Amino acid sequence: MTKVKVAIIGSGNIGTDLMIKIIRHSEHLEMCAMVGIDPNSDGLARAKRMGFITTAKGITGLIVMPEWENIKIIFDATSAKAHHYNWGIIEKYPDKRIIDLTPAAIGPFLIPTVNFDESPNVRNVNMVTCGGQATIPMVAAINQVAKVHYGEIVASIASKSAGPGTRANIDEFTETTAQAIEQVGGADKGKALIILNPAEPPVVMRDTVFTLSEQADREKIRASIHKMVEEVQKYVPGYTLHQEVQFDDIPADKPVFIEGLGHRHGLKTTVLLQVVGAAHYLPAYAGKLDIMTSAAMTTGDKLVALNKD
Repeated sequence: MTKVKVAIIGSGNIGTDLMIKIIRHSEHLEMCAMVGIDPNSDGLARAKRMGFITTAKGITGLIVMPEWENIKIIFDATSAKAHHYNWGIIEKYPDKRIIDLTPAAIGPFLIPTVNFDESPNVRNVNMVTCGGQATIPMVAAINQVAKVHYGEIVASIASKSAGPGTRANIDEFTETTAQAIEQVGGADKGKALIILNPAEPPVVMRDTVFTLSEQADREKIRASIHKMVEEVQKYVPGYTLHQEVQFDDIPADKPVFIEGLGHRHGLKTTVLLQVVGAAHYLPAYAGKLDIMTSAAMTTGDKLVALNKD
């Protein structure tokens, strides 16, 4: 089976982990080039040792290489600001597609288990954020049963798993994730928080999802959540419910105030998640890398498979 050649822009933690995943597990993607801006980065060194072409001159260094002609998919694992620059160059090449792992949100949001079918022909798709990939499937699962008025997520990650790109994108993380909770998850209003936990030893990724929805059959909501967990586990085996789903009534005579929506009552659902990484690059506590890179690789594989069909 002929695979599609890909390049990764960004030789940090996320880009390096993605490279290893593609090499080991991708069905339709072939690693070709690793692109960075730091000639001493571990990601560039690893890629070079493995026999792939590398450049420390960013996207401008890649497009002058002869291999550029055969590369069809580019994964951007840099930063939100850098992605704007990279896309400004790549969009001039109509045969190239980009899968954006930054919170730049130029292209439409994509969560593989929720809305892949909405973006099969889009040249630039955005993978939201690590927290978004972990939590938005849960908001969507609840929304499939009961209209979600409000969705709030709290992503807690080990400080050691957050590289320079992640730290530079904190504001974009909260804004982009909140937007995707609404646009993909289906909530009328979304909010996102991220916590960089400095605990030693490092803790695994934990995510909490709160929703306020219309009243509905709780067992149907629970079943929808469990089904969605199983779908995500197909590409992120370490994705699990940390505790069973919890429900609370918000009575009409004691509504809560939600900024932008006013007073609301209904059913509060709490979902507690844990994401243990596959330890392809960083240790297993770096679940944030695993869910982001796994979702990106899955998206690339599905895009290629769809075009072949």
